[in-house]
Amino acid sequence: MHGFYNRIITINLTNQTYEITPIPDRILTKYLGGKGLASWLLFEKNPKGVDPLSSDNHLIFATGALTGGMTWGSSRYGVFTKSPLTGFYVESYSGGRVPEAISATGFDAIVIKGKAKNLSLLEITPEGAIYHDASDLKGKDTFETEKAVKNKYTNKKKKGWKTGKVVIGPAGENGVKFSIIKNDGWRCAGRAGTGTVMGSKNLKAIVFSGDKKRTSHDAKALIKLSKQLAEESKDHPAVHAYKTMGTSQMVKIMNNAGAFPTRYWSKGRAPHWEKISADALHNQCEVTPHACAKCYLSCGRMTTVLQGPHKGLVMEGPEYETIYAFGGLCMIDSIEEIAYLNHLCDGLGMDTITAGNLCAFAMAAFEQEKSDHEIHFGDAQKTAALLTLISQKKGIGEILSNGIIPTAKAWGMEDKAVHVKGMEPAGYDPRVLKGMGLGYATSDRGACHLRATFYKPELSGLIEPDRIEGKAEMFIDFEDRLTLFDSMILCKFFRDIYPWELLGTLVSASTGIDGSQENLAKIAHAISTKVRDFNLREGMTKEHENLPAAFHKKLEDSGKVMTETDFNTLFKAYNSLRKWDR
Repeated sequence: MHGFYNRIITINLTNQTYEITPIPDRILTKYLGGKGLASWLLFEKNPKGVDPLSSDNHLIFATGALTGGMTWGSSRYGVFTKSPLTGFYVESYSGGRVPEAISATGFDAIVIKGKAKNLSLLEITPEGAIYHDASDLKGKDTFETEKAVKNKYTNKKKKGWKTGKVVIGPAGENGVKFSIIKNDGWRCAGRAGTGTVMGSKNLKAIVFSGDKKRTSHDAKALIKLSKQLAEESKDHPAVHAYKTMGTSQMVKIMNNAGAFPTRYWSKGRAPHWEKISADALHNQCEVTPHACAKCYLSCGRMTTVLQGPHKGLVMEGPEYETIYAFGGLCMIDSIEEIAYLNHLCDGLGMDTITAGNLCAFAMAAFEQEKSDHEIHFGDAQKTAALLTLISQKKGIGEILSNGIIPTAKAWGMEDKAVHVKGMEPAGYDPRVLKGMGLGYATSDRGACHLRATFYKPELSGLIEPDRIEGKAEMFIDFEDRLTLFDSMILCKFFRDIYPWELLGTLVSASTGIDGSQENLAKIAHAISTKVRDFNLREGMTKEHENLPAAFHKKLEDSGKVMTETDFNTLFKAYNSLRKWDR
């Protein structure tokens, strides 16, 4: 089938074997690739109720029908497994240049099961899998690991081959339940513990190499569209905003909206926001735009710290979500310190959103005399020390390394903990942006902002943030389109560039499948239903789709609140429209 290789590789780390098998067109027609194919595979292959850290839990890497081609925003890969943080489905995506190497191996999905006897490195080529001992990489941070792997494996690539690598850090080796998978220096498959599952399999790194290319149903149409968009979109407001300020621009926008989570979710505005804003980042540091392959948005910020104790630090970021987590929730008022905490998390291999939430929770716990670990809001140095303890699972870090649910239970703070399914929300407070409350509750992987990015229509005026009536319908429209993004796989920041009509053109030109909105929405619904079936099979109940109690209490500064009545109305309407109300 056009757009796909029609084959997967299943790797058994326990006995160091692999099997290459075909994927029938009927599966790809129904689910596409990326999220669709990987979700079907996870449902079919994972035993019901499997422990996420068991060797029987599958770790799946997938690319989409556009990966490796000319399409803008297509250099993305996805990782899919059962989360050790939530116990449910998890998907996580990353960009950079490694997605093209993953695609060049000639597999639509790479399925990994079992557990290696010793710390290992896996090399994947179009011919299969090669196993290497990686004991020399034990304990190394992600930056050291990437450098070592590059020197040993990826500098010897064959002519015409693309090669890339993904790695984990010490946190993933130690079983911290929100560890990341990292590639290309600073790109991360970040949330809900994909790196933890990789570590549980004694897998330190994977090298992907190959020269395979996908065929397209209408290659000329794809090339024409790419050229057209490059010309027409160069002056698009979204392109200008991302290229000049990146995601850090959201600090000012969210603070002005009163929805910037502050002092562990108690307020919606940070008095020090100007010190951690996009202007602060760009004025106080040396910053240049940085892009993934096949991208003209250049949302990444290559940052050099120019002053203070971290002078000379070079990194990419910090992104908005990291700034909100450490700058808002933890009340740290220095953009340079936030940049350092971002760098520390990246090296250790931990998700900055969950890490920042847990550090702020520890601050609130000490303030409320629930914990005797002294750490105050705004203390960057003790935050850095706490992150190291978490990565090592030492002292208070042992508790926090297991995530928000066990930590809240240990401290008797269940009513204060902010999460859905055990995963913390992103930096958009649903007491102001009501649609985000629906998004957090219904997201496949926990309190996630990316399944529909519904802050976009609520902030831009497409629908009033406080409005309840009709919101579920618009939400599903956004969610369905972005489910297709995750199945092709496309970067979410191209959501303004690819409305339904152009998305349909991409799908039909690459695969030959009917690209009408009606058919694409049908595919998206089938994917969402398959993921929901997986979560229900793993024990999800209505309780898991509730918002935390904190969101039903007023923000201290504005009095805004998500009432239980409003949430239940939204939730009921959503499930009715999805035909999931039974």
